[in-house]
Amino acid sequence: MNFKVRRKWLLGPLLAVSAMLAACGGGEDSAENAADKEYNLKMSITVADTTTWYAGAQKLAEDIEKETDGRITIDVFANEQLSGGDSGKAVEGLSKGSIDLTLNSTIIYSILDERFGVASAPFLFNSYEEVDKAFEGEAGEQIKSLLAEKNVHALGFSENGFRQITNNEGPIESVDDLSGMKVRIPGITMYTDLFREYGADPATMTWSEVFTALQQGTIDAQENPIDVIHSSKIDEVQDYLTLWNYSYDPLVLGINKELYDSMSDEDKALFDRLGKEAADYQKQLAREKEAQQLSELEEKGMKVNKLTEEQVQAFKDASQPIYDKYKDIWGEDLLKAFQGN
Repeated sequence: MNFKVRRKWLLGPLLAVSAMLAACGGGEDSAENAADKEYNLKMSITVADTTTWYAGAQKLAEDIEKETDGRITIDVFANEQLSGGDSGKAVEGLSKGSIDLTLNSTIIYSILDERFGVASAPFLFNSYEEVDKAFEGEAGEQIKSLLAEKNVHALGFSENGFRQITNNEGPIESVDDLSGMKVRIPGITMYTDLFREYGADPATMTWSEVFTALQQGTIDAQENPIDVIHSSKIDEVQDYLTLWNYSYDPLVLGINKELYDSMSDEDKALFDRLGKEAADYQKQLAREKEAQQLSELEEKGMKVNKLTEEQVQAFKDASQPIYDKYKDIWGEDLLKAFQGN
C-alpha cells in the first residue's frame, strides 16, 4: 500500500511536467501553423476593372501572392459582384466577415455609422495637400478607430477624388441651376439633406443602375469623381460636366478585423505594408490620370465648366445648414480634426 502511494506521488509531478512540455510544444506548433496558413481571400470593389480602384486592388493581390509564394491569394471582384451590385451590402459583409477585403468609400461606411460622413462634408477641403494632411494625421487615426469599432482593419487610405456633377440641361453655375433637378446621389442622409438645401430632387440607387437611369431619363444628373465618370462612360448619356470639388471621396482599403487578428504577426505586418503601398499607388495613379481622363471626356463631346471662387462661395454658403445639423452627429473632436483645428 505504501509503495503504491509513493509511486502515485512520484507520477503526479512527472505527468504535470509532461503536460507542460506538451503544451509548450503545442504552442510552437500553433505559431508555426499560423505562420504557414494558406489563405484564399476575396476582395470586392464598387466599380469596373478599368478603374484605378481595380489597379490598386490588383497590386495588393499580386504583391501578396508574390511575397508569400502563393500561400496567400486574393481574388478581386469588380462591380460589387460579391454583394449583388450593392456597395452598402459589401461593407456590411466586410464587417460581418462574409467578405474578406474591400476597397470602399467612407461615404458607404456612413450606412454603418453616420460619423464616417464627416470626411466628405461639403467643401471641407480646398486641395489635395489639405486632404493628405488630414488623413496622415489625427483625422485619419480617428477614422481608423471608427473602422475598428465596425470590425474593419484599415490597411490604407486611397481615394476616389473630388466629386463633380454631370447633367443634360446645361452648365451648373449657381444654386438656382440645380432647382428641381433629379440628381442621383449616394444613399446617405447627408447628401439627401445637402441637395435639398440646393433645391434639387435627390434620388438614391445603386451605382449599377445609374447608367440606364440616365439613359432612360429617370434621373437628370449624377455626381462622382472624374475616374468614375470616365470609366463608366457617363459621357455617352450626359452632355455637361461641372467641376466644383464640392465633396472629397476617400477610399478605405479594409480587411475584416477578425480575419486580420487571427493572422500571424508576420502576415499582419505583410498586409499592413503591402496594403499601404497599394493604397498609396492607387491614390497617386488617380491623381496622375485625372487630367488625362478629363481631356478625353472633353474630346468625346462633354462640355466642361469650372466654378469661379465666387460661385463656389455661394454653394458653400448654401451648404452651411449641413454643418449646423451634422456637427453633433459627427462629433466636435472628429470635425475639428478634419478642419485642422
